[in-house]
Amino acid sequence: MSMAGQPQKVSLDAYIAGVHAGDRAMLARAITLIESSKGEHAALAEELLQRLLPLTGGAIRVGITGVPGAGKSTAIDQLGVNLIAQGHRVAVLAVDPTSTRSGGSILADKTRMARLAQSDAAFIRPSPTSGTLGGVARKTRETMALLEAAGFDVVLVETVGVGQSEIAVAGMVDFFLVLLLAGGGDEFQGIKRGIIEIADMLAITKADGDNRARVLKAAAIYQGALAILTPQSPNWTPPVMTISAQENRGLDQLWDKILEHRRILQASGEFLTRRGAQAVEWMRALLAEQLERSLQTDPEMQKRVSKLEEEVRAGRLTPALAAKQLAALMGVRALSAPGAA
Repeated sequence: MSMAGQPQKVSLDAYIAGVHAGDRAMLARAITLIESSKGEHAALAEELLQRLLPLTGGAIRVGITGVPGAGKSTAIDQLGVNLIAQGHRVAVLAVDPTSTRSGGSILADKTRMARLAQSDAAFIRPSPTSGTLGGVARKTRETMALLEAAGFDVVLVETVGVGQSEIAVAGMVDFFLVLLLAGGGDEFQGIKRGIIEIADMLAITKADGDNRARVLKAAAIYQGALAILTPQSPNWTPPVMTISAQENRGLDQLWDKILEHRRILQASGEFLTRRGAQAVEWMRALLAEQLERSLQTDPEMQKRVSKLEEEVRAGRLTPALAAKQLAALMGVRALSAPGAA
């Protein structure tokens, strides 16, 4: 600690060496760096990610969502323990755009996955406290890159929030798993059709004890529903599985399906195409975020925006023409900024 009571500054080379070596403390500090909203940290975080880029991309990225009560945490905990036993290093990230968590919440996440949290081969991290889904998604992507550079070969991205968070997570992973419960007749209760459409697999949980027959019936209903939907990939038809995390049954077969999906998409070339499309989408999201930030932080631009908004509100200017004028203004400002080509 410095004399002011603040953590000592860490150099870029120290961050790179620490993350590359799998130093957990340095990895945690690097993640905190990229989560920071302070302007002075942004340039260092960007350079860190650029320098670590050759070490990223090797992990199996799996998104996991589930209806309330489906036992998502128990399933992730058991799956993670199984994978570590097979020699994998597993990271779990939680995406929750509604979260108001503080740093102490890390303990809560580890309590939900108690056995997995005890392993040195596991790393569990909640989403950063951010007010927007876009912000959380961006930090999650960057955290994922750091974890891959640190040697974690399986990254499980859990959606904790509702609504668009599932769509965001599906756009940053290789495989999207939806955990469901056997309901009391209406099997689609509590799950949106849109989530089913982006799933690479459905798994009906709690297939144990007296519940097994009901789970098998639910699986048949979901399989029939999937048959009338157009699969996302021409090379993969989403299967429906039944699992019991409590009895550790079906999870090995579930993982085999994830690996099979990866092999099929790699062989067809779709895997690299999808990864590339995700990277471009990430770039576009960052561009939109930076443009929005420039509108909010440039006093001159704020004045021009306010004036255009008044013109539109009063009906003297069409929204389309106002947007065109604003875009032109932003282009001029970008060209005249220091360091512009």
